[in-house]
Amino acid sequence: MVTIYDIAKKANVSAMTVSRVINNTGKISKKTEAKVRKIMEEMNYVPNQMARSLVLQQTKILFLLITDITNPFYTTLSRGAEDAANRSGYRLLFGNSDENLQKENDYIHTILSTRVDGLLVAPTGDASLPHLEQLRRHKVPFVLIDREVPGMDCDVVLGDSKGGARTLVEHLIDNGHRHIAMVNGLSTASSARLRLQGYQEALLLHSLHMPDNYVFETSYKLHQQVTGNDMPVLPSLEAWFDQLEPRPTAIVAGNNVIAIEIIRMLRKKEIQVPEQISVVCFDDFGLYSEIAPFMTVAAQQAYQFGYMGMQTLIERIQNKDHEAQPWRKVVLPAELIVRDSVAPAKDEQSQ
Repeated sequence: MVTIYDIAKKANVSAMTVSRVINNTGKISKKTEAKVRKIMEEMNYVPNQMARSLVLQQTKILFLLITDITNPFYTTLSRGAEDAANRSGYRLLFGNSDENLQKENDYIHTILSTRVDGLLVAPTGDASLPHLEQLRRHKVPFVLIDREVPGMDCDVVLGDSKGGARTLVEHLIDNGHRHIAMVNGLSTASSARLRLQGYQEALLLHSLHMPDNYVFETSYKLHQQVTGNDMPVLPSLEAWFDQLEPRPTAIVAGNNVIAIEIIRMLRKKEIQVPEQISVVCFDDFGLYSEIAPFMTVAAQQAYQFGYMGMQTLIERIQNKDHEAQPWRKVVLPAELIVRDSVAPAKDEQSQ
């Protein structure tokens, strides 16, 4: 294996000079630098990244931890994060917690042991607080995306969950719907709480009162009935729907994955969307929406989530006094995209 001493001998310079060229440190003439880099290329020299990280006190490696890699929102978010990292000369590692607290904990331990420079994370929920406190104790910079965690002051990039949900409900009300149910994520996630608040505010604004059981709480990964210490066994969506009285004319889904499960359930029951029940949801479907546009959504700026979150993280890392700087909170608006999943409520249903 070629070492810096081999490079130094052939270039007739000191090993320290080669080290400075590799790490871009110290004052070296452009002629000497060019000579050393040419010899490095000729000898196929690969720098020892571990040794380099010890010298520079950084690895140039960042970590992105999301909750559901199968969700098009997080897929697009990840691309934005990767582009921002690459643009600043960082490599990016990925992890997927599956909305599972134990899996998130395992990733946090991996992150701490691999000496990454920082973490961009979508937390599983409020119970992620001890994991974030571990990062802070070990002085690992991090930025939250999509969800906040009560008790943790830090940089965060969020979507306007409350405003987006309110817009969806108002769109249904404008189409004559007066019996509007909601299937939402678990209330342990800040985004789910805000979407519920947006739903409730829109109803209150229009003096509409729904039965208490019109709101159903489940996992954002509904199709994988996750169980464990951090996740209860979830009740059946179908059982919830069957006991509703009166039957709603419209349903708001807390995210796109939940919307798919709602559509599956309604098709199983041979209930047509939107002719018999209208359905809207938070988050778009990525390329699927371009191929078969159907669902009316409150679309979030998924790419910008990742890009801005990563930019914020890198700025925090590169600022030597990063812990003394004010924390930043960015809220990105959601856009209502009207498609074909909403129909005007029938007169007898909307009274």
